[in-house]
Formats: sequence, C-alpha cells, structure tokens
Amino acid sequence: MRRSRITAYVTSLLLAVGLALTGAATAQASGAAAATGYVALGDSYSSGVGAGSYISSSGDCERSTKAYPYLWAAAHSPSSFDFTACSGARTGDVTANQLGPLSSSTGLVSISIGGNDAGFSDVMTTCVLQSESTCLARIATAKAYVDSTLPGQLDTVYSAISAKAPAAHVVVLGYPRFYKLSGSCVAGLSDTKRAAINGAADYLDSAIAKRAADHGFTFGDVRGTFTGHEICSGDAWLHSLNWLNIGESYHPTASGHSGGYLPVFSGVA
Repeated sequence: MRRSRITAYVTSLLLAVGLALTGAATAQASGAAAATGYVALGDSYSSGVGAGSYISSSGDCERSTKAYPYLWAAAHSPSSFDFTACSGARTGDVTANQLGPLSSSTGLVSISIGGNDAGFSDVMTTCVLQSESTCLARIATAKAYVDSTLPGQLDTVYSAISAKAPAAHVVVLGYPRFYKLSGSCVAGLSDTKRAAINGAADYLDSAIAKRAADHGFTFGDVRGTFTGHEICSGDAWLHSLNWLNIGESYHPTASGHSGGYLPVFSGVA
C-alpha cells in the first residue's frame, strides 16, 4: 500500500511538472508567435533617399516606397510595419526619435546607421572638391573616429533596440563600396581617391559588423550585391554627384534597393 501511494505521488508530481513545462513552452511559443511586427530604423540608406517615390507624409526624412524596408514589407505582409528611418540620421537621432514603435511584439528590426556619425557627407565633399592629399587626410580622420568613438555610439543604439524589442531579430545593414576602380569617369576623382573611399567603406563596415555580432545581431553585407554596379561601372546602382539634387548624391537608386539591399535583407531576415 505504501509503495502504491509513493508511486502514485511520484506519478502525480511528474505529471504536474510536465504540464507546467508544457504550459511554459506554450506560453513562450505564443509570445514568439506574437512577435511578428517589423520596424525599419536608420539613416538615408534605409529611408530610400535616391530611390524616388517618396512618401509625402515623411517630409525631410524622405522615406521611399522603393526602399528595401518598404519592398520587403510589401512582399511579406508583417503583422505591422513601422518605417521610421530618416535621411541624415545619426546614432543619437535613432535613439531620440525612431525607437517609439519597438515593443515586445516586434519580431524584426532593420537598421543602417553610422555613416553620418563618421562624416560621410564631409568626406565626399572634401574628396570631390579638394586635393588628393586633403581627401586622404579627411578619410584618415574619419577612420580614427570609427576606431575611437563610433563603437560606443553603436553600442548605445543596439542596446536600446534590445531593451525595447527583446524578441526581435535585428539585421544591421552595411554600406556598399562606391566606385569601380581603373579608368576615368568622374572629374576630379583619381583612382587613388576612389580606392581610398572604397577602403573607408570597408573600414566602416568592418566596425559595424563587429559591434552587431557582439550584440547578437545579424550583419547584412551589401558589398557583394553591389559589385559590378558601382559608380563608373556603366550600370551603377548608386547616384554619382548630382548638382541638381545634391542630397541624392552617393545614395542607392531604386535598382540599388531592389537589386542590392533587398536580396541581402531577405536572405537573413
């Protein structure tokens, strides 16, 4: 009798534990299933500057219906889609102005950020308008910033994303190389300048990829998809210097988003 009671007790205990674990697993699965919203953060390379077809309500942020986040959302129909990426954004702008839609129901986040912090616009202005030595010096300054300051700024942004959207899969998109080397197609830009600008893009991407990995995020490297479509390639997916619309200069075209960014993002989202 005593053995039967003990057996019954143990059986009941194991059954209760099993039900509790099953319930916990079901709750976790339900939580994961609910986290299906998509939030697109970042700078002009995510908002779609240069792609055209801008959403009027986005104002100076210039969010485009041809940008990779919009294209991905249209193809996959997430439960919700919030597009807060903005032209000119730096890391501080993301934390101050773009994280509002993030929540426990956010299942996917994309972001490109860091180029403006590192002085992207000033580097290009310097290299286009000034001497080779001045261009190289400005790039060296940008690289020093990427080494000393940018990692901490990225950490702040990435930590804030994780805190507000703990269930999200976060994809950090990098930047393409700008130029095909050899030959001459852009006045004032020597092969030396072009190589240095490409090298700066690689340097920035490497720093961003490391910080993303350290936070458990996925890095989306677009340099491969843009190969053969750089400025001077004959089939460029990047705007060259555009005096009629300076803001679009050195940004991806609509083809750059659909053929360069979207396949990379779709492959890891």
